[in-house]
Amino acid sequence: MTVDQTATATDPSGGRPVVPTRSSHRPLGSGEIAFVAGFWAHLQSTNAAATLEHCEQWMERLGWLANLDHAADGTTGIERPGWSFSDSEVYKLIEAMSWEFGRSGDPAIDAAIRRLTARVGRAQDSDGYLNTYYGHPQRPPRYSDLETGHELYCAGHLLQAAVARLRTAGPDELVEIARRAADHVCDMFGPDGLQGIGGHPEIELGLVEFGRAVDESRYVEQARLFLDRRGHGRLGEIPFGPAYFQDDVPIRDAATWRGHAVRALYLSAAAVDVATEYDDVDLLAAVQRQWTASVARRTYITGGMGSRHQDESFGEDWELPADRAYCETCAGVASIMVSWRLYLATGDVRYADLIERTSFNIVATSPRSDGRAFFYANPLHQRVAGNAPDEDTVSPRAASSTRAPWFDVSCCPTNVARTLASWHTYAASVGERELTLLQYGSARVETTLGDGRAIGVTVDTTYPRGGTVTVSLDDPPAGALALRLRVPSWADGAVLDEGGRRRAVEPGLAVVDREFTPGEEIRLHLPMSPRFTWPDPRIDAVRGCVAVERGPLVYCLESIDLPDGVELDGIAVDPASQPVLRDHDRVEVQGRVLASGSGDANGDAPWPYQALAGSPDGASAIPLLLHPYHQWAERGPTAMRVWLPTPQPTTPR
Repeated sequence: MTVDQTATATDPSGGRPVVPTRSSHRPLGSGEIAFVAGFWAHLQSTNAAATLEHCEQWMERLGWLANLDHAADGTTGIERPGWSFSDSEVYKLIEAMSWEFGRSGDPAIDAAIRRLTARVGRAQDSDGYLNTYYGHPQRPPRYSDLETGHELYCAGHLLQAAVARLRTAGPDELVEIARRAADHVCDMFGPDGLQGIGGHPEIELGLVEFGRAVDESRYVEQARLFLDRRGHGRLGEIPFGPAYFQDDVPIRDAATWRGHAVRALYLSAAAVDVATEYDDVDLLAAVQRQWTASVARRTYITGGMGSRHQDESFGEDWELPADRAYCETCAGVASIMVSWRLYLATGDVRYADLIERTSFNIVATSPRSDGRAFFYANPLHQRVAGNAPDEDTVSPRAASSTRAPWFDVSCCPTNVARTLASWHTYAASVGERELTLLQYGSARVETTLGDGRAIGVTVDTTYPRGGTVTVSLDDPPAGALALRLRVPSWADGAVLDEGGRRRAVEPGLAVVDREFTPGEEIRLHLPMSPRFTWPDPRIDAVRGCVAVERGPLVYCLESIDLPDGVELDGIAVDPASQPVLRDHDRVEVQGRVLASGSGDANGDAPWPYQALAGSPDGASAIPLLLHPYHQWAERGPTAMRVWLPTPQPTTPR
């Protein structure tokens, strides 16, 4: 059964990034769910207190915001600060602020939105066109570079910002700016207009959601038109080939994700939106097929996507090198966007499993603990510690030795900001008579089921440090309720406790379907013992290695925790000698894991190949203190690795 969501699509209390007109489950908005403590509440608070201001200050300092003023005043020139897509960072910041205002109601955030909106509005042309790089004095003409110009990409982010504002504060100037911009795009690129597409998908996402929010089918139809045009070689030739733009194969025919990872994922998210609006089962099945193939063969253990630095792209199947992993933070954000839409369309919790993995190990990894520096790329092996970046200097975007305060391409900080500000809306959903808890944190839920009954629950947990999730039915609905708790795919041995009645539950969904009494508690116990994880042997780059995981967290070993003289790349771990890892008793924000391994302190041999393998002379047993991957480099520059070599066989090859 689908849940009709039209009635609340523009409800200011909704605060939901994605509101399909039909879906198997309805997402909850800021007025219905809030994290009150724990991992995600802390990240959201830091995002609100530090990251939003940090992003605005850097964009002001670098002149990206002043570009709007110059466009308004007619004072643009040959020299314009920022890349052609820098306008999009302003819009993502406004989107982040809007979701944060919906979450907290902070009047200072509202004032900042109004201040930025006024500058955006002054820069808009009379026909709705809005871009500071093109179409102004001494600037290139409009739509003269659809391949790399990013005009439609920027417009898409403007529309998403307006959706956030509309759903958290109601209609205002930003929504009207976006409406004029959307009308302009439809006028220019409609059936009788320009037959082109943008090199970077995003306009499609913005058009569908803005069309939903303002109840304008024309915008949704334009998004469908853009999707149908892609894959036919409409964009110009570039050295990376048409797959870079996903312009080589129509999306309905593609077997897997390929090309630039962020572009591919934004396009797929839009395709799910269009498929949902038009009840296009073939298009939805195509994205499901691509998701399945890409997760199985082209995704890192962290949930990261994109293995090639050269073109920020997916590699071939099994091409997942740890040290050359690109795993752009924005690709992690985009992966969550696709998986969330697929969950809403199908109700399949495997999509929520990937959201959890990617959120903890990519999105939460990017921001430094103070919210003022970020990873752009997320490698799984850092061979050289590198140097700490200057806190007052723009960094190259692929720098990965430590988090940097800002990049010349700073798409990731604002993407993280908008994701964290709205992350609670990915945590649960409701159906006709069911409440599904998908992501765990201490939270309060007050919502209405599809059949109109109100429900209120409190979730209490220390997850991911602890594995017990307690759900208190403070205000259960009258009559039967299906309470559904996601059991992660890694959680073999999970137990559900109903008032002392315990039963084993398999990965998937643990369901309690009955009438509840006020104050009744349901507890889900997830196994949190650290575990070794082996890669598929077809992943050549990490064959013969193991990783350590605990709950949803991937762990890593940092060189600063090794004894003097022991190199990170000389470490080997034998899982057979330690089938059960131990939680270390020293705990800071998250638990550490103590393992043991051997380390080589003897330096290089004259020749790095041997007839007989095994531990080199001089290797000695040492303790290995592993940290959650999302905390790596928090203590300064360090070498690091997720995949740990195992001892090689000692027989001739």
